[in-house]
Amino acid sequence: MDAFLLSRLQFALNISFHILFPTITMAMGWFLFYFKLRSNTSGHPVWMRMYRFWVRVFALSFALGVVSGVTMSFQFGTNWPGFMEKVGNVAGPLLGYEVLTAFFLEATFLGIMLFGIRRVPNWLHTASTLIVALGTTTSAFWILALNSWMQTPQGFEMVDGVVYATNWKEIIFNPSFPYRFVHMMLASGLTASFLIAGLSAYRMLKGDDKLAPKLALKTATYTAAVLIPLQIFAGDMHGLNTLEHQPQKVAAMEGLWETTEGAPLLLFAIPDEESRENHFEIPVPYGASLILTHELQGEIKGLNEFKGEHPPVAPVFFGFRVMVGMGLLMLAVSWLGSLYHLRNKTLPTWLKRTFAGMAFSGWIATLAGWYVTEIGRQPYLVSGVLRTQDAVTQLPPANVVLSFSLYAIIYTVLLFAYMGTLMLMCRRAVEIEEISTEEREMAKAGKMSPANT
Repeated sequence: MDAFLLSRLQFALNISFHILFPTITMAMGWFLFYFKLRSNTSGHPVWMRMYRFWVRVFALSFALGVVSGVTMSFQFGTNWPGFMEKVGNVAGPLLGYEVLTAFFLEATFLGIMLFGIRRVPNWLHTASTLIVALGTTTSAFWILALNSWMQTPQGFEMVDGVVYATNWKEIIFNPSFPYRFVHMMLASGLTASFLIAGLSAYRMLKGDDKLAPKLALKTATYTAAVLIPLQIFAGDMHGLNTLEHQPQKVAAMEGLWETTEGAPLLLFAIPDEESRENHFEIPVPYGASLILTHELQGEIKGLNEFKGEHPPVAPVFFGFRVMVGMGLLMLAVSWLGSLYHLRNKTLPTWLKRTFAGMAFSGWIATLAGWYVTEIGRQPYLVSGVLRTQDAVTQLPPANVVLSFSLYAIIYTVLLFAYMGTLMLMCRRAVEIEEISTEEREMAKAGKMSPANT
């Protein structure tokens, strides 16, 4: 394998590992803020117990996200020097804004969240939780602004083969940014919801009969049940935007080779790029046209219109179906769980096991969607501006093999350590005694501050 393919694999490994953790923290910050507000307004100590458990999960996820993000940024210089050489005038400031406006907020006030419960006034601790939640969202704003610009670039001019910014408003609020930002934030909400629901169900299966995991499971289930229809709607709008600005990506997602009016929706197929056809198709007549153009006879351009300018078909095609399939499973499970909760019924064991088994399901959907987004941009690193091949390093392949192997080993160990730590935290939480009735009554009467419970 040459340095180009190895560098792509290495960056894919890094981004795949990194994105797992911001996807959790972006939404979990808002869950923590909600738990803190409920603790303040109700005085019930269970909300503070929930806060204390999940803030540790947040901190662990945040730490891994920061570390993997730093190593990922190094690769712009080591593996992809052509990227910063050509578009650094746009990418550099956007990455800098993310550090200045988001990371400093998160890193500073996370310390207060973790260690300041008994050391600062309650209002300051609550404000710190809000600031961290805003920081995670702001971080996503800047990173997705850059990624969206790479997908649908505008607001720049080329001078001697180098990109120079001419309109920062157009760069930041490029055509795909609003759709990608909303889609990603909803994906984060679903990832955090199923993580909270899954780990809470795991605690209950291990014999934890306390109120905290039950309430966390209920809150997360309701949140997921609300977010998934919104995500479906946002995904539809994002698809329409992609059809307008990146029709070759949509053609790969649909496995459509010829420009077609009334294009079918392929539930399954095996794309064959050599023969430029599909095998074993299971079509739904007019389905793709109806979804993408909202017309039965709507026209969708085929891949043959973009010879040499379209992405690899199979990974985009299958990645899209994994994302949609996982989303539909999330919809079914969250609505079923919400139905049990609305009827004030105890979740059956099989449903608790389902939630526990889907604790990390958001990761699967996020990675599949991210692969569709990033592979679907190929053969360009910046659509129509910079080809991926033109930005790669000239390092010997052996050097890239070494770094890739080290990354793979370290990330595998860290991933299993992270998941194992979460399981250990859940098992230890089971051993903690339930809050006493006297303590609960004191909290309800306002004789005990939430910070001291």
